[in-house]
Amino acid sequence: MSSPPPVWLFDLDNTLHDASPHIFPHINRSMVAYIRESLGVDEDEATRIRQDYWQRYGATLLGMMRHHGADPRHFLWHTHQFPDLRRMLVFDRGLRAMLGRLPGRKIVFSNAPARYSEAVLELTGIRSCFDAVYSVERIRFQPKPAVAGFRRLLRSEGLDARRCIMVDDVLSNLRTAKRLGMKTVWPSAATRLPGWVDVRLVSILDLPRHLPRLWRRDSLA
Repeated sequence: MSSPPPVWLFDLDNTLHDASPHIFPHINRSMVAYIRESLGVDEDEATRIRQDYWQRYGATLLGMMRHHGADPRHFLWHTHQFPDLRRMLVFDRGLRAMLGRLPGRKIVFSNAPARYSEAVLELTGIRSCFDAVYSVERIRFQPKPAVAGFRRLLRSEGLDARRCIMVDDVLSNLRTAKRLGMKTVWPSAATRLPGWVDVRLVSILDLPRHLPRLWRRDSLA
């Protein structure tokens, strides 16, 4: 009896595209400006707050909500405005073909807002590869690595975590995925391999050749 195909959960930024050259610096500046203006602090203190919340919670948004009562939709709207998103995107042109070689359903699971996530997927030409997009709004502003967001996605899609393969550049997100029973893929050039990572990739385009380590077609369902 063949096992059902896996369900792939893909992070967006720095997984399906390279956000480091242009997009992350822009978001960082926007978040620092938002914190500075909303809390009445200088730029150094706003930078410190942003970094602290990102390290503690995995998302600056969560810290702003918990400690300052920030409206999450207001925060996301003002920190994800892009004058020319198309020009800022850096991604592999073989991405769509690679995704097409992977068996099973594919879902985007991102801490980013929906409007931005959908725009990136459309501009990179891969939106049609995905059955669903779980942005931070859709998981009720409970971003990775918090387990609540993972569980909401699994419940909403009727998924067994053991059928899922999580692809994410952030190790803390993969740790949560592994604890839930998922297989994990880490796109990274790092040489060390934490115990909760099943596969490390230098290039996301190499993912199909690692299928035998992630999913056995002939295993029992």
